[in-house]
Amino acid sequence: MLNKALVLAFILLIQGIAYGQTADEMIDQARALEKQMKEAPALGLYKDVLKIQPDNVIALIGASEICSRVGYRVTDKDEKLKNYNDAKTYAEQAVRLAPENADANYVMAVAMGRQALIAGAKEKVTAAREVKRYAELAIKFNPNYAKAYLVLGRWNYEMVNLSTLEKTAAKLLFGGLPEGTLQQAIINYEKCRKLDPSIVLNYFELAKAYKDNDEQDKCIEVLKKAVGLRNVYLDDANIKVECRKMLDALQ
Repeated sequence: MLNKALVLAFILLIQGIAYGQTADEMIDQARALEKQMKEAPALGLYKDVLKIQPDNVIALIGASEICSRVGYRVTDKDEKLKNYNDAKTYAEQAVRLAPENADANYVMAVAMGRQALIAGAKEKVTAAREVKRYAELAIKFNPNYAKAYLVLGRWNYEMVNLSTLEKTAAKLLFGGLPEGTLQQAIINYEKCRKLDPSIVLNYFELAKAYKDNDEQDKCIEVLKKAVGLRNVYLDDANIKVECRKMLDALQ
């Protein structure tokens, strides 16, 4: 009886190791596909990993980030909302499992920020506080986290451009929101650029901030660099088209 129990335990151990190796291999494949801008099969692999290991933090983070990007890109409102909700669900689980993981906090900030873009005034201002908090946590756990500075820059930019209705909702719900400024947005975007000069979206957001701050020369300089960058994400080609349009309008 004891021998049978030992054999069973050994088999389960071997299966666990095999599954772990399989999960690691699938994650490596998913990351390789992301580098090739093949998001759909990459997301499929992350989901397959989660079927085997539901608490795999790396897969949760990867799935969340892709869902946020897909949601931002699609035009159908229901599909957009579904992707954002999925992104948040994956991120929430990642943060629950690894609260001090910079990537987990980053994808949570992104998911909530993307949801806020299509939310009503009340939901938007409620999410705004959490977006800032999670982005700052990502930086706390990784001070050189470029993409988290991009999120903070976008947060400041959005705070400056809140509508009257949104400002009223913020005052009623929370007595106001933490102050965001265009200057701080620029500082955050420039920090992101310094840490990782390859992020096309950051150049686009930085250019908009410089334009709104009446710094046209800097805006043009940033846009010229943006259009010459290599595409890293599936969205980059379209972002560069928008950069080119803005550049043509300024010259």
